[in-house]
Amino acid sequence: MTEHKFSPGTRVQVARKDPYHHTRVPAYVRGATGVIKSYDGSFNLADLVAQGIPCTPEPVYCVQFEAQDLFGDGSHAITVNIWESSLSEEDKK
Repeated sequence: MTEHKFSPGTRVQVARKDPYHHTRVPAYVRGATGVIKSYDGSFNLADLVAQGIPCTPEPVYCVQFEAQDLFGDGSHAITVNIWESSLSEEDKK
């Protein structure tokens, strides 16, 4: 079993990067802050699999974002499954 570093309730920030290759991180959440809802297991990073690069499984989390924060409108939340390498704990400035 792969160790994972985030627990439900942890506030995380999604990496703000725009890779030249396939990525499972939607553009609308890059750089956004959300809350870990669950750890969903460990899986090969699809970004690497799509390029034919060997990889080992890494933790995947269900991260919740408020629509208002992402789009400037909306009273609902959305969830996105994101691999651990694209997340960091929220910077508490």
